[in-house]
Amino acid sequence: MPLSLDATQLDRYSRHIIMDEIGPAGQSTLLDSRVLCVGAGGLGSPIIQYLAAAGVGTLGIADDDVVERSNLQRQIIHADADVGVSKAESARSYVERLNPDVTVEPHEVRVTSENIESLIADYDIVVDGSDNFATRYLVNDACTLAGVPFTHGAILRFEGQVTTFEGGDGPCYRCLFPEAPEPGTVPNCAEVGVLGVLPGVVGSIQATETLKLALEYGETLDGRLLFYDASDTSFDEVPIQRRPDCPVCGGRIDSVREVEYTDSCAIHSSETTS
Repeated sequence: MPLSLDATQLDRYSRHIIMDEIGPAGQSTLLDSRVLCVGAGGLGSPIIQYLAAAGVGTLGIADDDVVERSNLQRQIIHADADVGVSKAESARSYVERLNPDVTVEPHEVRVTSENIESLIADYDIVVDGSDNFATRYLVNDACTLAGVPFTHGAILRFEGQVTTFEGGDGPCYRCLFPEAPEPGTVPNCAEVGVLGVLPGVVGSIQATETLKLALEYGETLDGRLLFYDASDTSFDEVPIQRRPDCPVCGGRIDSVREVEYTDSCAIHSSETTS
């Protein structure tokens, strides 16, 4: 049931409301939406900021980390005074100052195969702002099995990538990357660095994809992987095809508890091994 907008909301969201594609009904839909952001770091910061500003009514924030001073170069939702504070709590405080319409549900936990199914069950859309392969595969598998759409983003040095997986007959993250790279073969941001503004670009695209999913408007990146190279300000995209032998899309596993999310994150079973 669409929410009725009060005078303050009509003012706050006026630039949405005057858009034919959104209007009062669309803004009410956003206020009634529930989105879970996995990670409140570099990608999570702009995602959370823009979703809160747009009036997504309920924002879940899952992160077990605390703010460190080295985060502040890119994790713009946090401030120097937040060093040592839980990232989920710091993000909650930011959102409450930005938009009182938004209910924040902080989850100060590491997302694991033991808790992810219960976490995503309460949300319409998931945004993956994580920084490691194990969590990316875990989010993919849980969302795909549950039929929950999600957006994915990743960043390193000057480069980023982003896509959306809506489920249904479309591909999933394992169709793109069946297994994680061997440990130590792909460096992380702590080892090689990341341009501070890069997550702002990638995270903003993820937030845009999330709003389109909530509004059921436009064409998302489902079936396409978008690459951004900040060093020459270029965007490229490649198609993603659903793999017939994908164990997740093909329904050959029923739960993330059947998978060990370490090293390759591969799914080994009698059904998937030839």
